Formats: sequence, structure tokens, C-alpha cells
Amino acid sequence: MVSVLGGPLAYYKSLVNQGKLKHDPYQEKVALELDSLLGRLDQYEKDMEEYHANLAKWEENRENERRRLLMEEAKSKQQGDALTSINKRRNMFQKWMSRKFDNVEPGVGKWVSYLNREKKLDSLVGKRPTAPPAPKGLYIYGNVGSGKTMLMDMFYSATEGIVQHRRRLHFHEAMLQIHDLMHKVWKSQEMEKSLQSSISNWVMNLPFDTKIKEWLAEEERYKQEMKMKNILPAVADKFLVDRQGYQRGSSILCFDEIQTVDVFAIVALSGIVSRLLSTGTVLVATSNRAPRDLNQDGMQREIFQEFIARLEEHCEIILIGSEIDYRRHIAESSIDQTHYFWPLDSNKIKEYENMWSLVVSQSGGRITSQTLPVMFGRTLEVPESCNGAARFTFEYLCGRPIGAADYIAIAKTYHTVFIGDIPVMSMRIRDKARRFITLVDELYNHHCRLYCSAATSVDDLFQGTEEGTLFDLESFQFETETENPRLRRDVLAEGNVSSGGTTTGIISLLSGQEEMFAFRRAVSRLIEMQTPLYLEGVSYLHPYFQEKPTENQS
Repeated sequence: MVSVLGGPLAYYKSLVNQGKLKHDPYQEKVALELDSLLGRLDQYEKDMEEYHANLAKWEENRENERRRLLMEEAKSKQQGDALTSINKRRNMFQKWMSRKFDNVEPGVGKWVSYLNREKKLDSLVGKRPTAPPAPKGLYIYGNVGSGKTMLMDMFYSATEGIVQHRRRLHFHEAMLQIHDLMHKVWKSQEMEKSLQSSISNWVMNLPFDTKIKEWLAEEERYKQEMKMKNILPAVADKFLVDRQGYQRGSSILCFDEIQTVDVFAIVALSGIVSRLLSTGTVLVATSNRAPRDLNQDGMQREIFQEFIARLEEHCEIILIGSEIDYRRHIAESSIDQTHYFWPLDSNKIKEYENMWSLVVSQSGGRITSQTLPVMFGRTLEVPESCNGAARFTFEYLCGRPIGAADYIAIAKTYHTVFIGDIPVMSMRIRDKARRFITLVDELYNHHCRLYCSAATSVDDLFQGTEEGTLFDLESFQFETETENPRLRRDVLAEGNVSSGGTTTGIISLLSGQEEMFAFRRAVSRLIEMQTPLYLEGVSYLHPYFQEKPTENQS
């Protein structure tokens, strides 16, 4: 990741002084706010390290005391020393619970037992340590091309070496990861195996008879079921933990393009972001809309209002008020316009083919096919690739039922991507247009170098809105681990997510202004991806070079 010496403000001013950016007072204000936040993170990191150390000690003591209490209860049961009245009530409850029933809420007795034990633990061990107050994050919103993502990325780069837990996610990738984690938690058979295994590790070897061991096992199982009852907090707790396991310290989540396209997004964002904020994570987010304008159709209104209240409590809300698309401004002052070839005539097609040959030659490799692993256990065939570069046709990437997970796999693997034969997009190919916009988002998000051959200029690429909306919620993919792409409407119909309204009402969200945001963002990003400032960053911002700094850089 690029080093931002002196913080976001100093880096922003240096780009302005070099003529790579045009000064904008709104951008400078946001850079100043991000600089201020960065300055508060150093001490917060130290405070969080101390908090996590205290929390780990508290959790260990509490678990030891909880097991001691269980052992005392088990001994009492074994010896028959419990009070007669308690035994009678327990026997009556066990007989009642042993009946097969459908309409009575299970676990009432265990719930009372669980609560009583938790109260005892509070008095023995004390309350859970309180996390130090987190610095307020930032929610940055404004028009397409106003510099939101650029400034957020400057901040994210500057946190390297300061914050241990940090992630930068675009909306598409975040939703896919959330769904993947939820899907894993919902695997009841594997969860049951895990419960049985962890319980048997210590219960089954205790010096009690079978009946008492069964009681202990039930108490342990109920405790773990209580933890799993609220799935979104469970997912949130795993969301920022990296592959190397726990790291003590503060957490930063940089979230690009917050949006509420459907019920799943509202419920998931509300549960997970609220949990992260309440446990000390600092959020820096971007969006085209102010927080209270995100959910204009009023879906899941109560959940959404709680989410917004938490967001406003933990983040400063800042508008980048510029009406200028700075991506376009930078591109207009740039000489290098050789990454987007149009129209699709023989001369431009030849230039495009020559560019592919040049990239292959410079890489010193040979063209091969490759199979990419994709989220949810799927794979994607890449017909032409060479040392971090790959070539596709528009139809191959956007004319088939693939989606964000596939595009993320491509964007992470290849620093240079060629997409040929891009047509003018209209209502007739709205699904392809929607996929192409998602593809551009992910290539931009991972800082790929993009070469295109297209039927028309970038500005004229999206046409035909008078024919109808190009975006249609019913064609949004809802992917699962081993299944084919599914539609969100199917998931709603199955009852996996409560919609709180009709599908027809939800579909109306993605029309008009929402649609134009998506088009304008895609066009703006396609323009920026041709600029020297963007292209210079590929060699140190793309994951390919971060993972292989010596092998791949020349």
C-alpha cells in the first residue's frame, strides 16, 4: 500500500502542488478531518490493546468460574442434596419438557437457569470491561467524482502501521462476505457437530453418572445456542478478524459506497455495522447519499432508523459539496488516452490487439488459460492470461449469469484486464449493463489497469433509459456456496429474510435517480482509470504487487 507521509492532508496538498489534482475546498476540508482522526488513532490503539488484554483475562476468569458453578450444581445433583421443593419443580419441568410440542417456546427452564448463573458470575467476576471511547469516524457523501473514495483511500493508506485491525471493502464485496459468513453459521449440521465436540471435550470425562453428564451437556449446549441466537453479531465478531487470528488493538473499517439496495442490505448493514461500532470499531464510509436519504422506499423502517441513529452517534457526517466531476477534469488534462479504444472499426480493433500483444511481450510470459477459485466454492475459467494480465470479451463476462464474486476474483488476481467488444447498452440488455457496472466497480476498487474496445465513447456507452430502467432488483444475484446464482426475490419468498413488504414495492427502489447514480459512477470511473494518477498507482496498490513485491515488480 502506498505510504502517505504526513497524513491525508499533506498527501492531498502534495498532489495539488504537483498538478495531479485540482484544489477543491470541500476535499481539503475532508482531508483535514481525516488527518485529525488519524492523529487520535495512535493513542486509541494503545488504549484498545490494554482493553483487549483486560477483556481476555476477564473472559478466562468468567469461564473458569462458570464451570466451577456448574460442577457445584452437578455435585449437588449427584448427592441428592438439592432442596425438595426445587427437585419437585425440576421434575415437573422435565416431564413437561419431555413432551413433543410445537406451539410452546422451548428452553424456558434453561433460560432461567442460564440467567441466574450469569447474575452469580457478575457478582463473582464483575461486569465485562468497558471499551475505551472510540474516536468518531466519518461518513462522507456527495456526487459522483467528487473525491470521496480517493480521500478515504488516502486515509486507509495512512493507517498502515498504526492500526492492527483494518479493512477496506466495497459494498459488493462486503455483502458477499456477510452472506458467506451467515451461510456458514446456518449450516445446522456442522454447527451441531461443533457443539457436540466442544461439549464432549470436558463433560464426558467428569466423575458423574450418565444422567448428570447429560444435564451438564444440555446446560453447555444451551449456553452456546444463546450465543448463536443473534446471527449478525456473531458474523460481525468474525468480520474484522484476519486470517492470522486475533490481534489485540483497535479496528478500522473503510466502507466504500454504502447503499441499501434491498432488505438484506438494510438488515445486514444494520446488525453488523451497529455491532462493530458498539465494540469500538472506527468507521470511515462513503456514499452518494446522506444517511437519512439511503432508504427512500422505507423498507424495514424501524431497523433502518436504529442503524442511522447509531451511525450518527459514532460518525461525523460530511458533505463533499462540489458539483464538479474531478475524474473528468483530470482526464481532460491528460495526454494518455490509449486505454479505451473506440469505435469498433478495423483500425481501433487492430490498436487494441496490438496493445494486448505489447502487454504480453512486456510480461515475458506466454498466454495460458487459468481456473480461478471464486467465493462459495465455485470456479471461473479465464481463457487468456499471462503473468497478471488477462483478456476477456464483454459477452463472456457480462452475458452470462455470473456476478460480483467472479469479478472480485478477477480483480484480485489480475493487475491488467482487457475487455473487448463492449456494445452500447440499453434496456434490451439491462442485465448485461448491470453486470458491466458491477465489473467496473470491482476493477476500480482493486485498482486494476483496464483496456477496453467499445462501440462508442465512454459518455455514450449507457443509452436507452427512455425505454425503461436498466436496473431491476429481480435480476440481482443472491449467490450461495454451491448453488447456481439465485435471485433475491427467491430468497425473500423462501422466508430467509423478512421483507416487511411486497417484492413489488422493493423493486421500485432501483429506478430513476438510483439508476443514474450507478451509470454516472461507472462512466466517471472508466474515465479516471485512463488518467496518469490512477495508472501510476496500479504498481503499488493492486493486490498482485502487494503479495509478490519482489517477484513481480521490475
